[in-house]
Amino acid sequence: MYPIIATEELVPRVRVYRIHAPRVAQKAAAGQFVILRVDEKGERIPLTIADWDAAEGSVSVVFMEVGTTTTKLSRLGIGDAIADFVGPLGNPTEVENFGTVCLMAGGFATATIVPIARAMKAAGNHVITIVGARNKDLLFWQDRLEAVSDEFIVTTDDGSAGRKGVVTEPIKEKLERGDKIDRVIAIGPSIMMKFAALTTKPFGIKTIVSMNPIMIDGTGMCGCCRVSVAGQTRFACVDGPEFDAHAIDWDSFMSRQRTYVEEEKRSLEKCRCPETVE
Repeated sequence: MYPIIATEELVPRVRVYRIHAPRVAQKAAAGQFVILRVDEKGERIPLTIADWDAAEGSVSVVFMEVGTTTTKLSRLGIGDAIADFVGPLGNPTEVENFGTVCLMAGGFATATIVPIARAMKAAGNHVITIVGARNKDLLFWQDRLEAVSDEFIVTTDDGSAGRKGVVTEPIKEKLERGDKIDRVIAIGPSIMMKFAALTTKPFGIKTIVSMNPIMIDGTGMCGCCRVSVAGQTRFACVDGPEFDAHAIDWDSFMSRQRTYVEEEKRSLEKCRCPETVE
């Protein structure tokens, strides 16, 4: 069992949990993830590692309450324990001194970008970070990102914070005026990552995205997390989770993500209204 040692609601429906998991904390690196089960009868879900402290033996994960498992997870508090917490899984982000690196985060993917930005800055890169959200009430950890960014840009759909517009607009403007950017890393909703890829492709900028497909075992055996990359099947859990954004078949990926939408809805209804379950 893995005890919860701290919790915080970052914005409505988005929480960070700090979990006591010493072995995971000792090996964690930017870009990796864990797979957890709330209880012995629960499903496995992947969550990106948002932070870790090897000395304390803790790992932080950020999640949004959207389905059955995240709803159950949100009901736990300090002192409660998670049944399984496996990791770190996946390949770490490739970190070196590329030159100028632009990091883009959509929604609560800000949590995923923080350790990557920190690692890129430590490697000597000029770090440009762009975060986007629907409105100011959904922004968090701006102070953490500003501390490791040479340039920090906020966009909101409604203009309530930063500049009004989508998260891909600032980098498009930079590229169109000839600014030198050596690598882009975009993490967020699938549609956001797809448009980030479409934005950078005409300029030939290497763009990396972190994929979040349906995932079960995290070892490559089940085959559920397959992603078509350059016409070949890859597994996000062992070959990723990061891939070349320009090589991904985005339409097939987003179609697969919708496979269990109806089943997930029914499961969530039972979770919220257990008295209706026969």
